Amino acid sequence: MTFSVLARDPATGDLGIAVSSCILAVGRAVPAARPGVGIVAVQARSRRGLGNALLSGLAAGEAPATLVRRAAHSAEDADRQLAVLDATGRVAADTGPGSFPACGHLVDAGVSVQGNMLASDEVLPAMSQAFGAAGGAFADRLLTALGAGQAAGGDLRGRQSAALLVVGGDPATDEDDGIRTDLRVDDSRDPVAQLRMLRNLQRAYDERDYEHLALFAPEGARDLYAALAASRRGDRDGARRALEELRRRPGWSAWLSAMAGDGRLSAVSRLLD
Repeated sequence: MTFSVLARDPATGDLGIAVSSCILAVGRAVPAARPGVGIVAVQARSRRGLGNALLSGLAAGEAPATLVRRAAHSAEDADRQLAVLDATGRVAADTGPGSFPACGHLVDAGVSVQGNMLASDEVLPAMSQAFGAAGGAFADRLLTALGAGQAAGGDLRGRQSAALLVVGGDPATDEDDGIRTDLRVDDSRDPVAQLRMLRNLQRAYDERDYEHLALFAPEGARDLYAALAASRRGDRDGARRALEELRRRPGWSAWLSAMAGDGRLSAVSRLLD
C-alpha cells in the first residue's frame, strides 16, 4: 500500500527517506529515524512499534541484516515489509510472503527502494534508476526517486499522502537536534507534487530566497519578503512601498521596530526612518 526510498548521502553522512501511499498521514506510520543511528521504513501490515525496536537495535550496535532477519522470522508479521539503514550506510530490506502484490524491494549500496500494492512491477526499478541518476541536494534526490515511482504508477489504489525525512549522520546534541528536513503531506490529491512544493519553500527559507518567499510564503508575510527582495536587488522604492503596506497592519509597526537590530531587516527598516 506504500512505496518508499531510503538512503545515506555519502557526501554529508545524512540519512533520509521519502515515502508516499494511499493512506492518511503516511509520515506518521512508515518512517522512523534517529540522527547518528539510522533510518527505517516499516510498511504493509508491520507492527506499529517495529520502527522504534529496529532503531534501538541499531543504537545497540546490531547490523541491519541481523535486525531484518530477526523480523523476518516473526510469524505474526507475514504481511510485513521493512528496510533498515544504519549511519555507516549498511542497508537491508525484507518483503514478507503475505505482502500485497505487486510488491518487493531493491537494495544497492547505501540505498533501498521498497513497495507493496504497486500499480506495476516498473515502480521500484524506476525509483532506483532515478535516484542513482539524480543530482543536486540529497533531499531533492530522494524526491526525484519518489516522483519516478509515482510516474510509474505508484500505489495501485491512488494517492493520498507523502513524507520526506532527513536526519544527520551524527548524534543529536543540545545545539543540534539532527533533523535536516521533516515535511509531510497528510491528505492531498497529488501528495508527491505537494511535497516538492514544501521542499522548495523550505529551501527558500534556508537560503533566504526572498523573491520566492514574496510569492509563496503565507500571505501575511509576503510584503515583508517583498521588501527584503526589493532591498537586495537595489529597488529602494519597491522596498519602501512594501514596508509602508506592512506598517498599515495592526501590530506590524511595533514588530518592525523591535526587529531593527536584525541584520536582514535593518537596511530596509531605515528606508522608513
